[in-house]
Amino acid sequence: MEHTTFRGPRRAGLLLEAEAVTSLYYALQALPDPRRKQGRRYSMAVILWLVILAKLAGEQTMSGVTEWVRHRGPLLAQPLGLRRTGMPCQTTYSTVLAKVDGQHLDAIVRAFFVRWEAESRCGAEPSRLQAPEGHVDHRHLAIDGKTLRATTSQPQPIHQMACYEVATGIVLWHSNVGQKENEISALKPLLTPDTVSGRMLTLDAMHTQRALCAQVYRLGGPYLLLAKDNQPTLRADIADLFADPTPDRRRWQEAQTWDKAHGRLEQRHLLCSPDLNDWFGKEWTGIEQVFRLERTVRVLKTTHLRQEVVYGLSSLPMRHPPPTRLLALIRAHWAIENRLHWRRDVRLGEDACQTRTGAVPSLLAQLNSTILSLLDRVGVRNVARQMRYFDAHVDQALALVLTGSCSIY
Repeated sequence: MEHTTFRGPRRAGLLLEAEAVTSLYYALQALPDPRRKQGRRYSMAVILWLVILAKLAGEQTMSGVTEWVRHRGPLLAQPLGLRRTGMPCQTTYSTVLAKVDGQHLDAIVRAFFVRWEAESRCGAEPSRLQAPEGHVDHRHLAIDGKTLRATTSQPQPIHQMACYEVATGIVLWHSNVGQKENEISALKPLLTPDTVSGRMLTLDAMHTQRALCAQVYRLGGPYLLLAKDNQPTLRADIADLFADPTPDRRRWQEAQTWDKAHGRLEQRHLLCSPDLNDWFGKEWTGIEQVFRLERTVRVLKTTHLRQEVVYGLSSLPMRHPPPTRLLALIRAHWAIENRLHWRRDVRLGEDACQTRTGAVPSLLAQLNSTILSLLDRVGVRNVARQMRYFDAHVDQALALVLTGSCSIY
């Protein structure tokens, strides 16, 4: 029975048994191990499992991971059935992580989370996934890149892109930008029908390119992009439209929201128009509307006022969705920054980690994304507090990785 709504490559070992749907450790055992069997003391799944456990407990460096695991050797060896209670040294972790196939790891982790999430929605009725309500909350994909700060002193720093499913917190793939590439060229081969078709794609202003719009439209997915200084003519034309006091605005639509949090009052006003579709249609494939978004933030304590205006375009037809939904999509895009990249840096210490050996930094970044997806899946709201809880209650961290359930503090 196939539960996944993501039609990625089918690989042997990716389809989990029903009783192991929520076990990340079980899923990791499908990862191929290229090392020779002679002298191998720990499987690749065990090494990854130990790193994830230590990171769940708050360890941010490889030396910290090594020591945390060693202090708990007997406790960790028992559930895995390991004959030795002595745990790996730091060199073993680095050596093994350097041999992990990052793309294969992504495929396994993606299949695990998507299957688990789908199982929770449909249970024993996979046909429910094909209904419109089975897809609507999972259409929005945010794509963005991040440089791993520990590698910035190297001749070629690692810059990694991620494709993030906003509603679930699942990272569908990671991809490192090559030495002679940028995000624009690196993204092109990653946009496939399996990723794009029926999905809503949002990207930052760097990707506001005519070729990308044509590719996404051809693959059957709508796009939502911002127009900034990298497209000065596009931005100026949209700004001129909304600054003109004379046009017929009967076809225009607007939406407005107010939010009060963290000592600030934020107003967001969105104005949409289809009046430039004919003008832009030949160059910007599939365009259905342009928009103007004005953000006004007032700091309540000081009454300081900050305003920002951004412009953009989308292939979403007017009224489908309504402007309120378009406004929500623009705001939801920043989940990839706030819930993924920021938490990887601050809560999991990604920028502070000084590991630079080969492919290890990018593998650790993938594991950080996996940890955040795991915590989102079980409903953790405060990551830092939960990590302190795991450090004091190792049995709960073990339960999370082995069974997919734990106590939430």
